[in-house]
Amino acid sequence: MTTEQKGRNAGWRTELRGAMSAKERGAIPRVKMPELDPAYRVTCNEEVNQGISAEQAVLEATRCMDCPDPQCVTGCPVHIDIPGFIKNIQRQDFAAAAATLRLSSALPAVCGRVCPQEKQCESRCIYHKMKKEPVAIGYLERFAADTDRNNPCKSPAERPQSNGIKVAVAGSGPAGLSFAGDMARRGFEVTVFEALHEIGGVLKYGIPEFRLPNSIVDSEIATLESLGVTFVKNCLVGKTISRENLAADGFKGLFVASGAGLPRFMGIPGENLIGIMSSNEYLTRVNLMGAGRNDSDTPVTQGKTAAIIGGGNTAMDSVRTARRMGASRAMIVYRRSEDEMPARAEEIKHAKEEGVEFLTLHNPVEYLGDERGHVRAMRVQRMALGEPDESGRRSPVAIEGAIEEIPVDMVIVSVGVSPNPLIPNSVEGLNVSRRGTIEVDDSTMESSVKGLYAGGDIVRGGATVILAMGDGKRAAQAMAQALLG
Repeated sequence: MTTEQKGRNAGWRTELRGAMSAKERGAIPRVKMPELDPAYRVTCNEEVNQGISAEQAVLEATRCMDCPDPQCVTGCPVHIDIPGFIKNIQRQDFAAAAATLRLSSALPAVCGRVCPQEKQCESRCIYHKMKKEPVAIGYLERFAADTDRNNPCKSPAERPQSNGIKVAVAGSGPAGLSFAGDMARRGFEVTVFEALHEIGGVLKYGIPEFRLPNSIVDSEIATLESLGVTFVKNCLVGKTISRENLAADGFKGLFVASGAGLPRFMGIPGENLIGIMSSNEYLTRVNLMGAGRNDSDTPVTQGKTAAIIGGGNTAMDSVRTARRMGASRAMIVYRRSEDEMPARAEEIKHAKEEGVEFLTLHNPVEYLGDERGHVRAMRVQRMALGEPDESGRRSPVAIEGAIEEIPVDMVIVSVGVSPNPLIPNSVEGLNVSRRGTIEVDDSTMESSVKGLYAGGDIVRGGATVILAMGDGKRAAQAMAQALLG
């Protein structure tokens, strides 16, 4: 936070403290997010979280304790001025709140919906020391961004003056969009090349509309276009166009944000049976290509008894999608306990409300097929928890002889992804890890090839939206400094 921001926030604290004491603010209960009824929402793709009202937002913003050294900012990978935008909401200057968000984040409406705030900014809130629930920073971020987007009197974004320097981005996911926004605001001429026919990357193909509506992603992309960012679809950097082609076209830098779209499987017997697929394929077919709609040409398996293997957010997205696609029984099969699940607590809660079963401490060891080669059952090994592994989670240990057979007609494997190998394999001199990720300097995100920067899943191998955005911001700052000398 800058000295100017600290001074301004201190002034607001003085202004707003007169209305309510710290004790009174601390007595206000945390706002509850309005949600669609579970019985209704499993029948459609409408967004589950409905958003808070202006009155709720102002009251929740009033809970903020005006910390002189706000630790919530240190928990944000893109370093949003959290006290600044929250105090603007309390003052009911919602446009200023949105403007404060956009100084640091290219995708505030997205982040307000899908970021794990409970593990990041909200985890540093001073309310934890008071044994109370933290300020709902994520809900307030969503409110400010949505209110700004729906404001009919909103002024169009002012396009920065161009500095004449062209830079390219490979991939239009959160890392690429964050980088593009920051570079455009600095006056660079940014072109984003996307391999698919839709802009948005994992925000479009990986996250269901009941969590993140496509209209929200499209609105954020339109904001970037108003800043001068150009988007090119159906173009694979490393295949359709090479890094040498980009240099010949006058691009002075390349940021690689091509993601981790290569699914992993477990390598167990029967995994090639019909009806078994990766979560990547399943969600892409449904989210991006409209599989299951009456007017869609894209087929997708629609099982009545679906097993989703894994315990992360992607597994929750898959199992909740399966329920909406008609599965009367949908279950999460996870080899650890629920306490070890990496998925957000909110996603687990929503899945349970929607009738999802949780088969924890179970691990599939074999799939069985029928005479047509279609999966009909899975054999699962019961597990117990042993000592913690390198991640800090307790390792699952098989219970000898404890194997059971469960009928299924669809299995979605969600046990991780690997980086897209196209660019790593096409650039000479690029240092790549044995996991297939591009190796970069952690502070600048520059690779071993001068002028080539990278971030997001192609570097991390799998991460959250906000961590990918943080990579894009660091890369933009470093590349801008390098190109402007």
